[in-house]
Amino acid sequence: MANGMTVAEKIFSSKCGRTIRAGDVVMAGIDAAMIHDITGPLAITQFWEMGGERVFDPEKIILLFDHQIPADSIPAAKNHVMMRAFAEEQGIKNYDLREGVCHQVALEKGRVAPGDIVVGSDSHTCMYGAVGAFATGIGSTDMGFALKYGALYFRVPETIRVDAVGTFGRRVGPKDLILRMAGDIGADGATYRALEFGGSAFSSMNMAGRMTCANMAIEMGGKAGIVPPDAVTMEYLKGRGSFDPVDIAPDSDAGYLEKRGYDVSNLSPQVAIPHNVDNVAPVEEVAGRKVDQVFIGSCTNGRFEDMQEAAEVLGNESFSEKLRVIIIPASRDEYLKTLRAGLIERFVEAGALVEAPCCGPCMGGAFGLLAPGEVSLSTSNRNFRGRQGSTDAEVYLCSPATAAASALYGEITDPREV
Repeated sequence: MANGMTVAEKIFSSKCGRTIRAGDVVMAGIDAAMIHDITGPLAITQFWEMGGERVFDPEKIILLFDHQIPADSIPAAKNHVMMRAFAEEQGIKNYDLREGVCHQVALEKGRVAPGDIVVGSDSHTCMYGAVGAFATGIGSTDMGFALKYGALYFRVPETIRVDAVGTFGRRVGPKDLILRMAGDIGADGATYRALEFGGSAFSSMNMAGRMTCANMAIEMGGKAGIVPPDAVTMEYLKGRGSFDPVDIAPDSDAGYLEKRGYDVSNLSPQVAIPHNVDNVAPVEEVAGRKVDQVFIGSCTNGRFEDMQEAAEVLGNESFSEKLRVIIIPASRDEYLKTLRAGLIERFVEAGALVEAPCCGPCMGGAFGLLAPGEVSLSTSNRNFRGRQGSTDAEVYLCSPATAAASALYGEITDPREV
C-alpha cells in the first residue's frame, strides 16, 4: 500500500495540522472565498439568514461582477447595487465590473497562492489549481456558511493522476489536451475526485495553458484540478503578493485512484460536439460544419496567449462575412496586453466585435445569444443545450487556433490547414 501523499492530501494535512488522507471528512479553514454578480446575492442572502452580521475576514473575500455587465436588466442592476452595499458595509474590496472574469482576476491579483484552500460560488473556481491551490466551487448555502465562519466541511477527494509528455504539434495546445481528457474520462468519470496534472508537457506549459486545463477539471466532474507548483508558477506569482513557501509536491509513492497518460506529440486539434463536453472528436471529423458565430474568450481561453494564437492564424486575412466573431479578453490586464500588441486593432479590422472584459456569450447571460438553429464555435468550457441562447441552437467547443481558422471560412476548419 502506498504511504506517500497526493497534492490534495498534503494541502489538507498542512491546513489541519495532522495527516489527512483521501476519504477523510474535515472542517478546514479557507484562505479565500469568491462571489460574483450571479451567485453572490444568493450567498449573501444565506449569510444573513444564518444570522451573519460580519464576514469572517473581509481581506479573504474576492468580490466582483462579470456575468451580466454592464447591467443588462433591472434585476441585474439591483443585484449589483445589493453587492456594492454589502462590500461597503463589510469592508470588502470590490473589483466591481472594472477588472474582468472572476477566475482570471483572482489569480492575476495574487489572491490565491500555492497550498491555499479556496472556495467560490462558481463551478470553474477549480481554475485556481493552476497555481497549486485546492480550489473548488460550492453552492450558495455553503458559501453563506463560509462567509460567516471562514471554514467548511470537506470530504478529501481521491486523486486521478494525469501525466502528459511530448511536445505539442503546430496549432495544437492545452485546450486540445483537456478536451481529449474530457472525452476519455467522461463528464462524470472524475466526480468528486481531484485531477492532479504532471509530466513534461505540463512542466513546459505556460500559466495560460495550465489555467485552461485546471479550469475544465469540473467538466469531468472533478472537485479540483491541480498543477503542482514549480518555477513557472513562482515566476507568474512574482510581484503579485507575498506567499509562504509550502511543500505540496506529490510523493513518488502517492496513492492514486487511477493513473492516465498522454503523449501530446500525437494529439490533433479537438472539438467538443453538442450537447456534451465529453462528446469529443478530432477536428477533421467535424470539419465543414457551418458556423454562425465564433466566440474567442472566457476564463478558459481569454488570455493574451490565446489572443496571440488566434491572431497568428488570422494573419493578414479577414474573418468571413458569413458569420459574426466576438472576441473578449478575460481581464483588464489581458485586454491591455492585447491592445498594446496591436491585436485588438487587427481583430477589428478583420471584422470582429471586441468587447470589454466579461463572461460574454459563455453563459448566455448578457449578449451574443444564439437563435434557434444557429451554431456557435466557442473557446469557452461548456456546450450544454441552451448554454448560449436558444435550446434549439448548437455549441461546439475548441481552441483559439481552431476558432480563428473556422472564423476565416465560416465553417469548422482544421487550423493546421490554414
